[in-house]
Amino acid sequence: MIELIHLVKKFGELVAVNDLSLTVGRGEFFAVLGPNAAGKTTTIKILTGLIKPTSGQARIAGFDVQTQSMEARRRLAYVPDFPFLYDKLTPWEFFRFTGQLFQMPEERIQAAGRELIERFNLESYVSQPIEGLSHGTRQRVAIVSALMHDPEVFVIDEPMIGLDPQHARVVKDLLKERSLAGMTVLVSTHQLSVAEEMADRVGIVHQGRLVAVGTPEELRQQSGASGALEQAFLALTSSEASRLENVGQIT
Repeated sequence: MIELIHLVKKFGELVAVNDLSLTVGRGEFFAVLGPNAAGKTTTIKILTGLIKPTSGQARIAGFDVQTQSMEARRRLAYVPDFPFLYDKLTPWEFFRFTGQLFQMPEERIQAAGRELIERFNLESYVSQPIEGLSHGTRQRVAIVSALMHDPEVFVIDEPMIGLDPQHARVVKDLLKERSLAGMTVLVSTHQLSVAEEMADRVGIVHQGRLVAVGTPEELRQQSGASGALEQAFLALTSSEASRLENVGQIT
């Protein structure tokens, strides 16, 4: 459902994404980990069509994000780390607007909206202007809006930002349920506990490269670390930094 094929993205002399290839299958829950400025968000922006790669391809459900953008976007939902919402609308108005963008019939908008509003405990907020909502509530509104059209692929950057433990649990449970039902989920996060608990596979990005991919247990084996995923992450990113220093790519 997600294919990244030899992606490269340069900003002047800076190589933000360096020959990155990855395939994520239907119904797979995939987590992307990496240090700050590793290239995670740039890769996601290429995948979601927000920026163009310098070279390489990104595909959603077999559709090229650049050359078949409408077909790809119909199958995709994306929630960035700081989502943009129309502040003068109420959450319910925003949900209807999103549903209409995806050409959902009104009865389906109503049904999906009611289900997700209840699931995310938004009943008391649906008639209030979005501009007056807390950051955590706005995050819940963004996630509900993204899920309205039942996307085939769901991409979310730092999903737990601003969420209290109760609603973080709701997000985790719902995304896992949807992935088990066939939705492909790609999550970028700094929270290794989220990746270890939720992901079928984990990819570690460092210096624009995909340095390791596997289940949490496979990553422990690759790194030689035991215990929590954190130890494998630190070992793999440290070894990649050392390798790049040895070949003169880091000064």
